[in-house]
Amino acid sequence: MVAPVGPVYQAGTLSGNPLAMAAGLATIRELKKNPGIYAQLDQRTSTLVDGVLTAAKGKGVTLSANRVGSMFTWFFQAGPVVDWDSAARSDTQAFGNFHRAMLEKGFYLPPSQYEAIFVSAAHSEEEIQRTIQAFTA
Repeated sequence: MVAPVGPVYQAGTLSGNPLAMAAGLATIRELKKNPGIYAQLDQRTSTLVDGVLTAAKGKGVTLSANRVGSMFTWFFQAGPVVDWDSAARSDTQAFGNFHRAMLEKGFYLPPSQYEAIFVSAAHSEEEIQRTIQAFTA
């Protein structure tokens, strides 16, 4: 039994919140209807990350990326980035310039060199290509 009646303590910002529970159930139902969604996310994320890395190389920009599924981070350094010490060698000034330039083009990315970016099912192939084009510019 859960506290205060029992010995198990359970808490969280949205724990048991009816809206959060409804959203979770809707997500599970959607995933059941679209079993290929994770493969699609992986493909689109790969296209985006690889496209930007290729554009960076073509422009002589030192850039690496870490990616798992639809979550990734670009690092302004040669890499590999495997821990805090290697991440801290990133060129944060270059990241700042990149972030500002992308904002000016209408792309809202995490504001820190050390935050992850997530591709979602809402991101279309066209949006992925526009992001690569914006980076290239």
